[in-house]
Order: sequence, then C-alpha cells, then structure tokens
Amino acid sequence: MSQEFIPAAKPIIGDEERAAVDAVLASGMLAQGKQVAEFEKEFSDVLLDGRATVAVNSGTSGLHLGLLAAGVGPGDEVIVPSFTFAATGNSVALTGATPVFADIELDHYALDVDHVASLITDKTKGIMPVHLYGHPFNAEALGALAKERGIDLYEDAAQAHGASVNGKMVGTFGTFAMFSLYPTKNMTSGEGGMVSTPDADVERRIRLLRNQGMETQYQNELVGFNNRMTDLHAAIGRVQLTKVKGWTEQRQANAAFLTANLEGVDAPKVADGAVHVYHQYTIRVSGDRDGFAKALREEYNIGSGVYYPVPNHRLPSFNRTEDLPNTETAAREVLSLPVHPSLSQEDLDRIVTAVNALAKAGA
Repeated sequence: MSQEFIPAAKPIIGDEERAAVDAVLASGMLAQGKQVAEFEKEFSDVLLDGRATVAVNSGTSGLHLGLLAAGVGPGDEVIVPSFTFAATGNSVALTGATPVFADIELDHYALDVDHVASLITDKTKGIMPVHLYGHPFNAEALGALAKERGIDLYEDAAQAHGASVNGKMVGTFGTFAMFSLYPTKNMTSGEGGMVSTPDADVERRIRLLRNQGMETQYQNELVGFNNRMTDLHAAIGRVQLTKVKGWTEQRQANAAFLTANLEGVDAPKVADGAVHVYHQYTIRVSGDRDGFAKALREEYNIGSGVYYPVPNHRLPSFNRTEDLPNTETAAREVLSLPVHPSLSQEDLDRIVTAVNALAKAGA
C-alpha cells in the first residue's frame, strides 16, 4: 500500500520539550520541585481561570486522590457512567465506595440527567460524570441536581482540556476536576494528571495525599501515597501548555471539515453553548462497526479507535447486570476517526473519501 498510514492519534513532541527535559536533567533536581509548582500555576492560569491545581503522576491518581480528599469512602456511593474508561469507576472503588453505573444520552455520550436522578439514594455522596471525547457534559443540569439533592459534583475532565460551557471552563464546576496528561491526550506531560478545586481544604488534602501524607518532611499528617509528578514530566507539560490552544484550534478546524463533508454516518453533535475540543472525533456506524474499522485500515490505511467496546458495568472487574440501553448502543456503534492536529489536508480528504465510500457500500 503506497499511501502513508494515518494514525488515530499522534502525540507531538518537539525540540522545545526535549530541551526542557535536558535542562531538568542538567539541574540534578529531578523529583517534584520548581517545575511542578510552575506547571500547576500556569495550568491554572491558562485553562482554569485561576482555580487552584495540584499535579499528580496520572489521571487515575488524580481521580482517586480527589475523591479521598472530598471525603468519599466505605459506605458511600458515587454515580458514574459505564460508557467511559475504567479509571472512572475504578477510582471510586479504590476509595472503598461503590460506583453506581448510570446510562448516557446518545447526542454527546454524557450521563443522562434523568437516569442519574433516579439512582440517587441516601448513600449517594456525589456524581462523577465525564466530559467524554472533549465535549462537556450537561454541567448546568447535573450541577442543579447535585445542589438540589445535597450531594457533590466531581468532574472527570481527562479528555477536555480547554472545553467550556456558556463561557465557563470545564474543570471549574465541581468539588474537584481531573485532567489527564497521558501521551494521547490533547496535551501531555509524558504521563501525569492535574486536579483542580475551589476548596482550600480539599486542595491541601490532595497535596498531602500525593506526598505520603506530608507537607513538612517526616511530619506525616495522613496515610498517603507517592503520587507525585516529577519535574521531568512537568517540564514537558509546561511546554505543551504553550501549544495546546493552537492544537485545539486545529482539531476544531479538522472536525469542522469532517462534519461538513462526511456522508452516511452520524457525526458528533455539539450542544448549544458548548465548546468541543475534539479529543476524539466520534461517529456512529449502525451496521458492522468493526468491519468498517477493518476496511478503513486495510483498504485505505487509516487508523481509527473504538472507545469503549465493553461498558464498565460488564467488565469482569465489576460484573454488574444493570440495564443501560444507550450505553450498549454506543459501545456497539461508536468509531473515532483521526482528528489530531498533525493531519494534512490530504489526510483529511482521504478520510472523507474512505468513510463516504464505506458508508455508501454498507461496509
């Protein structure tokens, strides 16, 4: 096959990131230090309108520590989507609390507000929806529901750096929010996570929990973890933070081109007032989705991704029997096409040609 492969995702690491890592290596100060502190401040200023942030070693750690710091533990329930990466439910279970799986709506693959409302009990500590694929969940409705029922709202914003709702940035709605910095996210630190919170007590507990329960060395206030981010990772993240706005604009332009030209598939929808940052450009294929993905690769040399083929409640790790029909539909039909900022116009044209041809053929 003569055409170059188009990957579904492509991390961008340039000379600036390499130079930043070399500078940390040359300094001899590799663990959590000045670079982490600067990264926290800059992330807050660029993406969170100044809300306090705490850097950790992964997105999953961010969810886990955020929940613990918010007081979630044994005997509590937290309502989460089943249609997401397993880390969302895992982080609840790791606190000793019980994840309660709710269904999604199929326009934006976010928690269905009415179904969430039906699941709230006297054990419910909070709701943790996901801004999936880079599109914000219904923060207004879920926030109002949480307030009405006297429970917390937590944000899994792993995929939504820079997204917003009615001018308010994702990550500024809940008791805490977590952003992932994994290599395939819209920006990366190599590996890592960032947790935001407006609550000074929650912030301090997260800082203690990530560092063996210490603020001052050898004065452990809590039983904590080693979930620190290194200065090496923070140095990469600081450089990426200067580029993420431009990359997001390119993702949005790529998505606009795809939406304007694709035929025969359900393209992503964007809610009124929402800014979608297109971590993934996710279509739905009502026929043989897996055959469609295979044909894209074998006939056109185009990669794609299926996120997420097995709903969390049916994973062996949870093995639940909830009836979540929209979740099952999404798991069966979704397919994410390349939308990353490295795509050329030739790449985009080839993606459109391939998808339209396969959709017309009923592949």
